[in-house]
Amino acid sequence: MEHSHHIRLGVNIDHVATLRQARRTTYPSLVEAAVACERGGAEGITIHLREDRRHIQDADVFQLRQTLKTRMNLEMANHPDIVAIALQVKPEEVCLVPERRAELTTEGGLDVAGQRRELADTCEALRAGGMAVSLFIDPELRQVEAAAELRVPYVELHTGTYCESTGGAAATELARLRVAAQRAHECGIRVNAGHGLSLANVEPICALPWLDTLNIGHSIVCQAVFIGLEAATRAMLQKLVR
Repeated sequence: MEHSHHIRLGVNIDHVATLRQARRTTYPSLVEAAVACERGGAEGITIHLREDRRHIQDADVFQLRQTLKTRMNLEMANHPDIVAIALQVKPEEVCLVPERRAELTTEGGLDVAGQRRELADTCEALRAGGMAVSLFIDPELRQVEAAAELRVPYVELHTGTYCESTGGAAATELARLRVAAQRAHECGIRVNAGHGLSLANVEPICALPWLDTLNIGHSIVCQAVFIGLEAATRAMLQKLVR
């Protein structure tokens, strides 16, 4: 089992935009937020352009594409309007996620096995546009194998169930994540993970095999209220050791 390399941190800055949208102000600046995260050691910036535009706005995506020093990871639903924006912006990475309007945040992974036909054309269009495609999935072998059939370079394993579990249930979920990560690697897919991760629960996730990048947002932005974004990013990075 491979355990030698440093786990990369992608910081999701959606909730900096949530603060801004609460008053429809021009501040806080997402560009400044991204710069602070990059100064703190983030190796990528993640943003989710939702269909309802509840936080990130179209203009943010275009502006950040010009200003980021690291990689942009654009989370998005498989929706034609959003796909069209991705094809214009051409982020380094696109992560396809499920999206239901009413949910507070993304709940559960994409049903790749059930939506293979709909996803195939989108994956192909994004790949042809030069983007690395990731699929946000629950740690289930059938979803990993469906992702492999779509020939995507990445999956992002959904850690939300682990984060909401305690005791034996958390151990069971960690085991599922470990098996899914191993299977993805065997299929030639790189493994990212995220959702609900915080300083308090991230360490066991760092022990997963073949882990490339953790995408973490809400807890870092919350910690930043007290210590600032650069320091909050550094604090999380200190945990991302094997």
